[in-house]
Amino acid sequence: QVQLVQYGGGLVQPGGSLILSCVTSGRTFNNHAMGWFRPGVGKEREFVAATSSGGVGNYYADSVKGRFTISRGVARNTVFLEMKWLDPEDTAVYYCGLRSGDSGSLYEFKTYDSWGQGTQVTVSA
Repeated sequence: QVQLVQYGGGLVQPGGSLILSCVTSGRTFNNHAMGWFRPGVGKEREFVAATSSGGVGNYYADSVKGRFTISRGVARNTVFLEMKWLDPEDTAVYYCGLRSGDSGSLYEFKTYDSWGQGTQVTVSA
């Protein structure tokens, strides 16, 4: 069984930065694709960023491109989301997800099999 545990988050002023981390354990494979999502308008979970299996590429929603960076730890069982120039519209609960397979789109939350517990990010003055 796969477990994902998230760390980080909290309250930050507009323009500030935060780093979220997601540590996987259990029956995991280090090269699984992983992503970050948050609730969206009319969507249970909206795509934020993803890193593909094998580290081939990183992908971002237009709304966070240039401000957020997704990366893997050296051991590859951890994924980070570095968030800069945060805006109040980034306020949300952020979830990390893991895909055990390669079918379907990285941008679609339903293609992810396991999820972290969620981390609150609040951007407010």
